[in-house]
Amino acid sequence: MQVRRIITIKDVVYSDTFGKACDPITRIAIAAVLRNPCAGEYVEDLSELFQMGGALGAKLLSDGVTALPGSPVSYGKAAIVGVAGDMEHGGAMIHPKLGMPMREAVGGGEALIPSNVKIGPCGTCIDVPLGHKDEAWSFDHFDTMTISVPDAPLPDEIIVIMAVADGGRVNPRVGSGPQK
Repeated sequence: MQVRRIITIKDVVYSDTFGKACDPITRIAIAAVLRNPCAGEYVEDLSELFQMGGALGAKLLSDGVTALPGSPVSYGKAAIVGVAGDMEHGGAMIHPKLGMPMREAVGGGEALIPSNVKIGPCGTCIDVPLGHKDEAWSFDHFDTMTISVPDAPLPDEIIVIMAVADGGRVNPRVGSGPQK
């Protein structure tokens, strides 16, 4: 696995957009920019990417959890694939093997890990969806972090992003489960 760079973003929210204060919510995103070994060609067996995703999760997310002042409550993952790649390359990085090390790092993870994948050039933004790690229907924890890396992904790269938060959305008022 050829990692070009790792970026850590710390976002601390103190109020909503109208200035109404909240308890501080910290969100951490860790993005790894790496060479896509499948770029430029159709590859049937994506197991190399599965393994790379698992290795990144085991190596990086514990740093994100450590950077939180509180316990991790929400998590999410995403990938941006350079234009010489395929959506399946991003899916292969974040789905089969990345989830287990993420769950281990947050100390739980009963709920599915929200995810997003897209193809794009350098500087492409992606919304990394966040959801409660154990309560899939906790609407108060449905959130996003918008991430971009100015010089990535190059056409033959993938950006893999993992995010954790110690709280939900700012001043939530939607409810806590499906309405019947």
